[in-house]
Amino acid sequence: MRLRRLLLPLLALPIALGGCGLLGLDTSNPSPAASATPAPGADWIVVATGSATPSPVPSRGGSRSPVLPPVTFLPVVPGCAQDWIVNPPLIPLEVVPGAGKLTVTWPRQYDSDYRITAVRQPLNSGNQPDYTWQNVPAGTGCTVTATISGLSPGVPYIVWLDAPHTGYELDGTRHPYSGRSGVVYPR
Repeated sequence: MRLRRLLLPLLALPIALGGCGLLGLDTSNPSPAASATPAPGADWIVVATGSATPSPVPSRGGSRSPVLPPVTFLPVVPGCAQDWIVNPPLIPLEVVPGAGKLTVTWPRQYDSDYRITAVRQPLNSGNQPDYTWQNVPAGTGCTVTATISGLSPGVPYIVWLDAPHTGYELDGTRHPYSGRSGVVYPR
């Protein structure tokens, strides 16, 4: 076994250093591909000549002015003083805490009627208590305001808003139809 370990590398070394010439394999007639100097061949980079493209020239009277197309936003009631940023899935809410109550204001959406509720945030084990929706009519001004009363002072609440009749866009997606506040504490 030791002899094989030593003999195999000693036999492989001359073949690796000398190549096939040591074995006497037809070294008298080398092939052109095996020569030390390569034969010149065709170019490997092809460059096509061409001409420069002329710059565009604006035509008189036929080109449009470089302006953006008109943009439409959510319907705005004329005379509204407050700008609301409407995040497409949610209607923005403004909640003002009061003594055992929360006053909620939001922008009017597509003449829909509304319903709101205040949901207590402390976790209860088991079934959660039911919450009561308060119906709110659509109104005619820029905003709709409602007050939720009978709340416990110092208890955290989140206000939920639902606008079930806001309608649909032409592509079938619904207009913003719900909203929620952050955590608020009645005084």
